[in-house]
Amino acid sequence: MALFLSGAVVVDGTGADPRKDTTLIADQGAIASITKQAPAVRGDDQGFDLTGCTLLPGLMDAHAHVGLVFNMAADSGAMSAAEIAAKTFRNCELALDAGFTTLRDMGGVDGGLARAIESGDVRGPRIFPSGPAIAQTGGHGHLTGPFCDLNHPLAIPGLIQLLELCDSPDEVRRAARKIFRRGATQLKLFISGGVVSLTDRLEDTQLTIEELRAAVVEAKARKTYVAGHAHNCDAMRNGLAAGIECFEHATMLDEATAAAIKAANAAVDPTMTVCNLMVNEWKAWGLDESVVPRMSGVEAKMIDAVRIARDAGLLIGSGSDMLGPGQNRRGLELVLKAKILGPMEAVVSATLNNAKIMRLDSQLGTLEQGKIADVIAVRGDPLSNPEIFDDPSRVVLVIKAGRVVKNLVAA
Repeated sequence: MALFLSGAVVVDGTGADPRKDTTLIADQGAIASITKQAPAVRGDDQGFDLTGCTLLPGLMDAHAHVGLVFNMAADSGAMSAAEIAAKTFRNCELALDAGFTTLRDMGGVDGGLARAIESGDVRGPRIFPSGPAIAQTGGHGHLTGPFCDLNHPLAIPGLIQLLELCDSPDEVRRAARKIFRRGATQLKLFISGGVVSLTDRLEDTQLTIEELRAAVVEAKARKTYVAGHAHNCDAMRNGLAAGIECFEHATMLDEATAAAIKAANAAVDPTMTVCNLMVNEWKAWGLDESVVPRMSGVEAKMIDAVRIARDAGLLIGSGSDMLGPGQNRRGLELVLKAKILGPMEAVVSATLNNAKIMRLDSQLGTLEQGKIADVIAVRGDPLSNPEIFDDPSRVVLVIKAGRVVKNLVAA
């Protein structure tokens, strides 16, 4: 059964000017054509009149944590596996209903969730999991109290694991192999301090270059890549020396480091949503109140970093970095980036750019003939009113791989 989507303004994700009076035809899971003519719907084909709507590629979140739904300040066994699974599945549904058809999960869920969604048993976007993040003892993500030698990280293979602690290249290598064995599609490393860990600073570097390189070698052996959580420039420089290809957050990015990232053909993935929301949402996200003062100035620095990245011509991705249950503000990332980059570039960051970062741009990220039919329709014009992206009720149609998964369009 083919789908005929007519009457909408088409914003195709490439950055090209919007197109009016077009019909997009999806057939057998792919985009068959985008034409000025409006062919008649025949037989079992399904037609949608999307007058007043804007048609876009399915959105992508390159920094998701759909499985981090538990209280990270509490005992790791305080929430049952069933409760974690239920809340994780709910986050997947919320992402899909907000127009996000693809998520790169950057620490938490493994290939078990991706398989459950692919099978149709769980309703959600396609997931590209990183599995547990690789961290050093005492580094970002090592949440056990500093005066306790015991470490009991939550680990439920097939569902969720927060991190793998590693303190040598050999330990990194073994962890990477295990992570890939459980279905990871790329690796995530904590290479600087972070906000939610209280025994380090954002200015600290973490893991040695040799440890980082061990992960890169393992990733390259599987024709994939490593992304690094990095707030400061020294961490990003270490990452470049090791061959890391994408830097998450990049909060303290400066012009010289941006030029080095550009020369290495690497990318940055600023995460504005977490900076904007965490100050008020820390409790609902299961964090300790002590993280709030650590957020001071982070949002302003990241805004500057996005401007520096833009001026340097870097590939800029789009990630929300939300935590906790009920993750219903994923589209805020586009709203916040639109204030810095402009609405069109914000859209491109969450579509084509994310697809490039994830090495999926031959299949996803734009509305072009032959690509997978991930298509959404939003009521109104998000280029003049980007706040539409932060209102899932304005997302009236979601198509994932040619299948309608949300439909609020009047019959």
